Amino acid sequence: MHIRAVRQDELPLLQDIEKAAGECFRDIGMPEIADDEPLPLGELARHLHAGLAWVAADDADTPVAYLIADHVDGSLHVEQVSVHPDSARRGVGRSLLDQLAGHATTEGAPALTLTTFTEVPWNAPYYARCGFRLLDDSGLTPGLRAIRAREAAHGLDRWPRACMRRPL
Repeated sequence: MHIRAVRQDELPLLQDIEKAAGECFRDIGMPEIADDEPLPLGELARHLHAGLAWVAADDADTPVAYLIADHVDGSLHVEQVSVHPDSARRGVGRSLLDQLAGHATTEGAPALTLTTFTEVPWNAPYYARCGFRLLDDSGLTPGLRAIRAREAAHGLDRWPRACMRRPL
């Protein structure tokens, strides 16, 4: 596997990766998450053009995972990271997070942030192993509060969620 920037013609493939990765939620009683539509092509393109979109590609240079990020309150925020199930449990997601951490350090950002489900094994417990720590309400920045409000409006608060931060 190698990490590289996303190419414009790969954006539909990122949607396919996200759909495949989402199927794991069906197995744990969260079919609404599995059925959720992937990010629109325009949204993925926005991240690509901002220089905040990477893929993990296999030996044939075919993407098997991706990560997109945003600038939120001075940190880089993981907007989405998806690994195709055929490539899961091989350190691919961690490699993408490390790519973002390196990019953030170059930009002078103090941390990475994300929002996640707290009780899904490949969410908060996984991110904790990758150096992220749960934030309580007092640690939330205005941008993170706004993200959580959008998530709640989208219905994601049916399951426990939290913000996490990885200092750099």
